[in-house]
Amino acid sequence: MMIGPRRRNTTRLMVALIGGLFVGALLTVLVMNFLPESATRSVLTTAVSASIGPLGLDLVALGLVVGPLTINLNALTIVGILLVALVMRSWL
Repeated sequence: MMIGPRRRNTTRLMVALIGGLFVGALLTVLVMNFLPESATRSVLTTAVSASIGPLGLDLVALGLVVGPLTINLNALTIVGILLVALVMRSWL
């Protein structure tokens, strides 16, 4: 079964975002561990957080709670997203 170009682009975007968040988190941990306390470290690791949740679904026989979901964005997370998008663009 063929996948349409719009669905393929959406899938690539989601993979790039999720992969970039992981790469950015890895870069943040590396900078926190190996860079001395300085202005550069402070700028690179200052984060903005957004959270949603907890989200609950309560049925008669089943109850489910998901959350809270939190996203932390900093300069290295943006670099990670751009890096993964660049690699995906050149390889896929």
